[in-house]
Amino acid sequence: MKTSQSAGMYIVLAIVVLLFASSVIMSGPATQIEEISYSNFLEKLSKNEFKKIEKAEDFIIAVPKVQPEAKKAKPAKTLAPTAENPFGLAEKQAPVIKYKVLTPAYDPDLMKKLDASDADVQVTRATDSSKALGTILSYLLLPILFIIVLAVMAKSIQAGGSQAMSFGKSKAKMLLDSKVKTTFKDVAGIDEEKKELEEIVDFLKNGDKYIKLGAKIPKGVLLVGPPGTGKTLMAKAVAGEAGVPFFSISGSDFVEMFVGVGASRVRDLFEQAKKHQPCIIFIDEIDAVGRQRGAGMGGGHDEREQTLNQLLVEMDGFDENTNIIVIAATNRPDILDNALLRPGRFDRQIYINAPDVRGREQILKVHAKNKQLDSEVDLKTLAKRTPGFTGADLQNLLNEAALLAARYNKDKISMGDIDNSIDRVIAGIEKKSKVMTDEDKELTSYHEVGHALIARLLKDADELHKVSIIPRGWALGVTWTKPKDEKVHTNKAKLLAQITVSLGGRAAEEIIYGKDRVSTGASQDLVNVTNIARKMVTAWGMSERLGNMAYGKNQENVFMGRDFGHQRDYSEQVAFEIDEEMKRIVDDKYEEAKKILNDNRDMLEAISRELLDKETLDAAEFEEIMNRVQGERQS
Repeated sequence: MKTSQSAGMYIVLAIVVLLFASSVIMSGPATQIEEISYSNFLEKLSKNEFKKIEKAEDFIIAVPKVQPEAKKAKPAKTLAPTAENPFGLAEKQAPVIKYKVLTPAYDPDLMKKLDASDADVQVTRATDSSKALGTILSYLLLPILFIIVLAVMAKSIQAGGSQAMSFGKSKAKMLLDSKVKTTFKDVAGIDEEKKELEEIVDFLKNGDKYIKLGAKIPKGVLLVGPPGTGKTLMAKAVAGEAGVPFFSISGSDFVEMFVGVGASRVRDLFEQAKKHQPCIIFIDEIDAVGRQRGAGMGGGHDEREQTLNQLLVEMDGFDENTNIIVIAATNRPDILDNALLRPGRFDRQIYINAPDVRGREQILKVHAKNKQLDSEVDLKTLAKRTPGFTGADLQNLLNEAALLAARYNKDKISMGDIDNSIDRVIAGIEKKSKVMTDEDKELTSYHEVGHALIARLLKDADELHKVSIIPRGWALGVTWTKPKDEKVHTNKAKLLAQITVSLGGRAAEEIIYGKDRVSTGASQDLVNVTNIARKMVTAWGMSERLGNMAYGKNQENVFMGRDFGHQRDYSEQVAFEIDEEMKRIVDDKYEEAKKILNDNRDMLEAISRELLDKETLDAAEFEEIMNRVQGERQS
């Protein structure tokens, strides 16, 4: 198909070139043939009035040196644009006069007379009929080329007709029941969410028992959760368990630049689904087409709204006996249109959050089935090491560990490979080749030990895991901590401890080098500190000065026209107090960080020297140095 299209393009290009060439050739002055008598020709020949003579078998074409005055050809001249000639077209040239003479059958002196003249004499075999044929062909060239162009264009339109007619067809990919291999066994760590979907599977398998009891199975199920938590995998597992066809499409596939295409694709999708029911329609990232109507900057009725309206109509048009389940996934439920979420459309909403420690262990077991793990690998310990990781993150983690083990030609994946992979996923690859001066290394060492030492000494801080001055990603050094216990809620003391730990790096720099020698290495620490302090004051009511109130609406997920017109709901005085309270919290914790490090400066310097030597210290090595310094103090 692509070859024929390319050939057609080359043909059209060649025809265009030929048209241009022929137009150039034929754009010269026209030729006018005048017949003269043989005696008149001989008279002009004797006077050397010809500059070129072409002799054929039965006639002669002679070009005079001087064109007749009334018919003299004018040289081509391009004119300046005027009102009458806006494009500056060239003047039309007068025709070139040529004389045609019929020669007698026998004239032995003719060639001598031609040779005696100073004209350029050429002898050809052309006859009068062949000249006429050439003239006819020259005039037919343009019409013939024009007809060929039309034929090629018509063929192209005919070949592309099927594509043009299919523009409004759905782009959904259909997987038949025999091709959907995913089942609930492949989904781990979200047991409660799986139970919610078991009814859907049972309805698709045994729908009659529900219909007899007058029950209506939910027409739509909305899966809500962060990226990578298994929403798409869950939808495929439902189709695999039920053994029905599975239509998969992304919300962005509905909308094109042409009006009406999205609505047409929605209609076509549901028509295909009705032909293959019972079946499942899965719409990934439905927020691309299901966002709130009237929320655009112009507030107009755009193409997305037409597509959404058609989707609402199709979901309302389901009969009670229609065995089609619509499953959609999104990580932005706040921007979905309310009509899409009402009962009768997406009746059931299932929230899939990042797994807890038990869920992560189950997910790791699923992804470790095809991995060659060393006997020392403890998935339970690994699950504790990866708080906040989603199912996709854990899958990528084990894959990175396998790649790392293969790089060093190992037969099995060790715990060290997995540990290095965690660091790589969180902070980026190691950049041991990065050139750093001794001063930069020393400053980075003090900075990271400042974080780590406060994390170790503060009761409410997270547990120290490892500290390194090997550059990773954008950072020149990294301090890893892990929560002592995985809890759903956090408290004020822990938040304040997080602020203090984050400020430990800047505090260490000031203590060692002075206030004027602090570096830019704390930029991201300051961003984190500011965000925590702002939420404590404005969202979580953790300020004694401002009390148990929330100030300002949630600005994390601003959505186009819906949110841009909103004003803040507090006064300038309150805004000033918010800034002052945030500054007070940060300043207090910074002073606390400096006090902790000043009281333990010997530990700060000893650990920094050791870190400069080894580049990475784990929790056990860190603790060993602290105990040694503690012993030196007592002695």
